Amino acid sequence: MLAALKQSRKALPECLPNPPVGCVIVDTQNIVAQGYTHAPGKYHAEADALRYIELQAFDYLKMYVTLEPCSFHGRTPSCALAIANDPRIHEIYVSIIDPDPRNNGQGLDILRKAGKRVHIGLCANEVGDFLHQYLFTPTQQAEPN
Repeated sequence: MLAALKQSRKALPECLPNPPVGCVIVDTQNIVAQGYTHAPGKYHAEADALRYIELQAFDYLKMYVTLEPCSFHGRTPSCALAIANDPRIHEIYVSIIDPDPRNNGQGLDILRKAGKRVHIGLCANEVGDFLHQYLFTPTQQAEPN
């Protein structure tokens, strides 16, 4: 997860007003892809990482992402649905749940319903310290992704 956090930092300032999210994909113990959130309307971290392994065959991959994958379609498609539909991804480690009311656990529900193993809370303190200032708060107007 710390490698995903490192990717998160690369997202700034281009990703704003979206949060700077990072993602790594692991095959056994090796990172096979990594990504971060780009400018609004461009790749989110998960989609950025997935594009690097688009044509590669893997049997069992784990994804580590700093923030819950988005469940909704805004300027970009739902990352949770993309992960759910990828048979190579079997486990997803999510550091913190997205407090945006359009998400807030719904991305995790999509992944679980697709039969993915979901783990929450890995490095939550470190990731939360970094991401907290960029996350949706109830006083903000929700922005498209």
